Amino acid sequence: MNSEESCLFCKMIRGERGALVVYESGASFVFLDHRPLFPGHCLLAPRRHYETLMDVPREELEPIFFDVQLVSRAVERALGADGVFVAINNRISQSVPHLHVHIVPRSRGDGLKGFFWPRHPYGSDGEAEEIRKKLSDAIEEIKGGPGRK
Repeated sequence: MNSEESCLFCKMIRGERGALVVYESGASFVFLDHRPLFPGHCLLAPRRHYETLMDVPREELEPIFFDVQLVSRAVERALGADGVFVAINNRISQSVPHLHVHIVPRSRGDGLKGFFWPRHPYGSDGEAEEIRKKLSDAIEEIKGGPGRK
């Protein structure tokens, strides 16, 4: 079995594994992290299988990072975040060998002081679904008009 066949994120993208999908584009697949730093912590994975950022062809970077910017705006808008933390692990601390971008809502005084923070599951499926819906709606709102935040 090759890496794309066995890759957890590729299985999610193909619909073979469940995911709380926030947004999909031709370039990216965005879903809620199942152990978020804070509610609304999203993972954005390219639809094509690349292990690291350095593996992505240059022409594919722009649409992927357009989506990173879009989802970052949605996280701030939907959740009232003061900002976002955007991170990519390449091999070291990369739990799934498929490039993915962490987009984490941040608030002043949230207590995060470094790169290794405790993560907690959502309190319920309903809470996760509510957050997913807010983010999806904010993305559609941002895409649909000039009223960008």
